[in-house]
Amino acid sequence: MSEGFHVHGAHDHAVEHHAQSGDSLAGQVAIFTAILASVGAIVSYQGGDTQNQAMLFKNEAVLKKTQASDQWNFYEAKGNKGHLMELALELAPAKKQDFYKSQIERYEKEKKDIKIKAEALEVESEKANEESEHAMHPHHMLAQSMTLIQIAISLASITVLTRKRWLFVVAAVAAAGGLAMWGLALYA
Repeated sequence: MSEGFHVHGAHDHAVEHHAQSGDSLAGQVAIFTAILASVGAIVSYQGGDTQNQAMLFKNEAVLKKTQASDQWNFYEAKGNKGHLMELALELAPAKKQDFYKSQIERYEKEKKDIKIKAEALEVESEKANEESEHAMHPHHMLAQSMTLIQIAISLASITVLTRKRWLFVVAAVAAAGGLAMWGLALYA
């Protein structure tokens, strides 16, 4: 029975010392990376959301452009029919000329209506394109923000392994840059 006398090994000493000191650097890095990971998740979500909005607007622009193209094709078809009626008017006997004149007038009126519709669709397409560009603008800043946050997390992790506090400072600077970019993206 050896009461009062205990021999500590090197591992026991390290564990006891670590438990007493609380390893404040590791704790700080753990909290830092947990916060950045949470912020990064939010930034990543916002980046995906802006990208989805931009794609929806771009799809709308393509749809409106296609509809405008269809209207212009319809316009051309009416024009061709009108030209055929003009030719028929030249070749038709006098008793049929009133019919061809009325057809020419009808096609001209239809062409005017179609032109108005096609031009309106082109305006809608341009507007949707502009909205797509506007929605995509913050996405680039959000992507840069996320990159800086990921760099900060990586540097913080290396800090724990190397015990180099200056790396933690660099991680904090990268994190600050990421947060700043995130703030700019929110107001873009």
